[in-house]
Amino acid sequence: MTKSHLLDIPVSILDLAPITIGSTATESLRNTLDLARHAENWGYHRYWLAEHHSMPGIASSATAVVIGHVAGGTRTIRVGSGGIMLPNHSPLIIAEQFGTLESLYPGRIDLGLGRAPGSDPLTSQALRRGPGSDGQDFPERLGELRSYFQPTSDSTMRVRAIPGEGLNLPIWLLGSSGFSAQLSAQLGLPFSFASHFAPDYLMPALDLYRSNFQPSAGLTEPYAMIGINAIVADTDEEAQYLATSQHQQFLNLIRRRTAQLSPPTDRLDWTPQEQALVERQLGYAAIGSPETVAARLEQMIERTKANEIIVSAQVYDHQARLRSYELLAELFGEKR
Repeated sequence: MTKSHLLDIPVSILDLAPITIGSTATESLRNTLDLARHAENWGYHRYWLAEHHSMPGIASSATAVVIGHVAGGTRTIRVGSGGIMLPNHSPLIIAEQFGTLESLYPGRIDLGLGRAPGSDPLTSQALRRGPGSDGQDFPERLGELRSYFQPTSDSTMRVRAIPGEGLNLPIWLLGSSGFSAQLSAQLGLPFSFASHFAPDYLMPALDLYRSNFQPSAGLTEPYAMIGINAIVADTDEEAQYLATSQHQQFLNLIRRRTAQLSPPTDRLDWTPQEQALVERQLGYAAIGSPETVAARLEQMIERTKANEIIVSAQVYDHQARLRSYELLAELFGEKR
């Protein structure tokens, strides 16, 4: 088969910094840096980390800190957030944190923003500490955040982000519905859709984004990235076996449980209804041998016309996860 579509677009990594059963956050963060270093050598474009809270299986809750850890341990790969949940934080704090990161690692930092809590309601309350921070004021908070990055020579400004002011830091909007698609179109920002866990609204959101896009100083044409779950192994059977860890993770979410990432299993204990829900959430997944995954990715890229894909691989064994990303990189050739 031709690899033309695969060679046409960048491929990036979304790392949820999984804490596996029997391991610790220390091991998880060590593995994150190890994967990032390999990803840089293999030619991946970006390495993003996600903000989640009160989840025993995810070590990236202090997302800006982990981004600094990864950027400091690599040389050239772009590092960023996929994403920072803006309602959880003061816009000024985010501007200072990412202004600091951009000052430390110029030209390598991305700021991806979402409006979901990244947690359960009780944890959200503990994070946000007050009314009026349920995401409804996301456009206003975004405007405030962006204003802190604007250059100014006005020494009378009472609130300034230092570092941050005057820096050209790429801001992305992330979403799983039409809200962020519409807003990023209006503002002329790049848009990333969370099709790796919410595939149903992907095509309407992309159409909404592209049809309403307004060119901006930073972006003259729409730029859409889509999330994909991809697990690659030497055979289809091995990849499907490795993917059962991810299936168990989605099953826990359906059952409203939190847990560390489980080892793969030969038998999934789920009802037909639960199986259907998990498979629906994994509608944008490419799992199998290199040949199987290449064909699936070609299909998804052709359908969505994505400018970039960002891949998540929730694999229990770190060496198997490295191997999955290495095989995936080979599908994209030596171009990057």
